[in-house]
Amino acid sequence: MNEKFSNVVPLKSGKCPICGKASAKPFQLFCSKRCADIDLGNWLNEHYRIPVMSGDFDDDEVEE
Repeated sequence: MNEKFSNVVPLKSGKCPICGKASAKPFQLFCSKRCADIDLGNWLNEHYRIPVMSGDFDDDEVEE
């Protein structure tokens, strides 16, 4: 291993967040290109959202 990266800890291999199969190294978190593409499509189609309550932010609190 390169000395420059001697303190880097490899990611734990886990389950694919799309289908639950074991993840594969070429696709990092996912088990296949298909599952990686499904996840990308979910992001692009805005299926993943962070809920925000109205009134959480006031225009007066924003610094310019």
